[in-house]
Amino acid sequence: MNGSIVSARTSRHEIRLEGDFQSFTAELTSETLGEGLDRVILRLRADQPVRPGPMRLAFRHPSVNVFARWHPAVLHARHLPPDWGDGFTAELTRNAPVMCLYAADGTNQLTVACSDPMNPLMLRFGVQEESAEVRCRVHLFERVHPPITRYELQLHVDTRPVFYAAALDHVQSWWATRPGCQPRSVPEVARLPMYSTWYSFHQNIDTAAVLAQCRLARELGCDALIVDDGWQTNDNRRGYAYAGDWEAQRIGDMKRFVADVHDVGMKFLLWYAVPFVGIHSRAFRRFEDKLLTRLESLQAGVLDPRFPDVREHLIGTLERALRDWDLDGFKLDFVDEFAVRNGVRAPEPRPGMDFVSVSEAAYRLLEDTFDRLHQIKPDIMVEFRQEYIGPVMRRFGNMFRAGDCPNDALTNRLRTLDIRLLCGRTACHSDMLMWHPDDRVEAAALQVLATLFSVPQVSVLLDRLAPAHLKMLRFWLDFWRANRDVLLDGELRPLHPETLYPVVVASTPHKRLIALYQEMVAPAGSNVPRELLVVNATFASRAVIDIPEAIGKRTLEIRDCQGNVVASERRAFTAGVHVLSVPPAGLVRIGA
Repeated sequence: MNGSIVSARTSRHEIRLEGDFQSFTAELTSETLGEGLDRVILRLRADQPVRPGPMRLAFRHPSVNVFARWHPAVLHARHLPPDWGDGFTAELTRNAPVMCLYAADGTNQLTVACSDPMNPLMLRFGVQEESAEVRCRVHLFERVHPPITRYELQLHVDTRPVFYAAALDHVQSWWATRPGCQPRSVPEVARLPMYSTWYSFHQNIDTAAVLAQCRLARELGCDALIVDDGWQTNDNRRGYAYAGDWEAQRIGDMKRFVADVHDVGMKFLLWYAVPFVGIHSRAFRRFEDKLLTRLESLQAGVLDPRFPDVREHLIGTLERALRDWDLDGFKLDFVDEFAVRNGVRAPEPRPGMDFVSVSEAAYRLLEDTFDRLHQIKPDIMVEFRQEYIGPVMRRFGNMFRAGDCPNDALTNRLRTLDIRLLCGRTACHSDMLMWHPDDRVEAAALQVLATLFSVPQVSVLLDRLAPAHLKMLRFWLDFWRANRDVLLDGELRPLHPETLYPVVVASTPHKRLIALYQEMVAPAGSNVPRELLVVNATFASRAVIDIPEAIGKRTLEIRDCQGNVVASERRAFTAGVHVLSVPPAGLVRIGA
């Protein structure tokens, strides 16, 4: 089949292999798994190792009822781009290879996902002006790739008319069955609120001051402490010039510090910038000739995981910390730097390396890291940050945190919900909650409410909060804990992603929670359960609820953002629209 046209048909598309595949025997087949659900399989074979050139799988989809797109890196730009627009790249430690096109009502029109979460793939879906079709392209081997004799890629193509979130959940379930992608178990404490030192202390960590925050945070309902950057160095000028040796210079007696936090009743997670060796570290001198690259702006090098002694150094460092200090988990940062970016080629393979591929070496590093830490402490917690939240990363960590968005409620909402759509049972955490102490209490509350559907991380100096702010935080953390059955485990329906999730609904058989992030109608839906909760996560002073069928007499209770009851009555709820006076950042409860 060398040099010939290679294509396969699904129920709705003809998919073609294009590009530089003449050095391989190429085969493209398809199978129908159900109505509107197809699987296309690409196989490449060569008798001798061959370095693959750029290829792409390409097809067209009519832009009929296609309103917007979703992918893991989309953030604010959810519009349909033209076909000459940029795509996005997914690889082991960056994003996930899936694209979803959906209708204005959220119905899936086309969801495409790839089985290869390891190697860089670029997905480009854009409208062709001449035909009003969406050109769909999955680019392979755009970067220099090590020689291969075999390659297989499965393309999951879903055109079922289901809600877009259900189509994406089907993708994550499929990935979770793939070899090397099986998710790790999630300790219960990873699903409970945590206190982080990053925004509250930055690199100026003082153990007595942190312990004081821990006592207050524990009383508020935080079950773990995450000590972020700053513990390992006395330098507080940001940057990473002193990273790499991972000695508790600023802390001193780390074992005592951890024990003190345990005495408060909290678990202890410690931050590491895994790939970095700062120019002033001993590790930099040891591994100066074993770097993927140097980041002059950060005054640090990025270690090359293709060297076994580099991997052993990194794993051994974490093992000793776990054993010697009795840690409960790690915040492993910057693992997305174990990649080759912006067209820069990795250093050529040389003696001492046992891998050619950086991605395969990074996989081995992360797999061995989790396995060896898990042997020491089976309920170990490992947090990863967006963008490294793809299907394989669920095997190496059990907590995914939203990327940094300080004091940005909108972005924290987007990031946490984007993670939730693909993470399955892996714990999804908010970026750390912070706000200006002089802001109005309702504005501070909106920071908290933006992260309702994730595990909240708090990072404000609690002893400096105004009494109203502290009361607000206590109320909403108590509310979150009391309702995490629906917030974390209910059926999640984030509506209108193209307008940045203005309404989010989560349901269990006995409870339904609707969060309003804009002044819109709260859709109570049919079969209203015994408890209906409506969160007014806006500055508006009312909530409009559409109840399509009469639910009879119910108890109505309305609270403000500090939990004070402002109205309570027994009233009949007929079918139709109900307009309720609700304070900004307030809560409506309609109970049986």
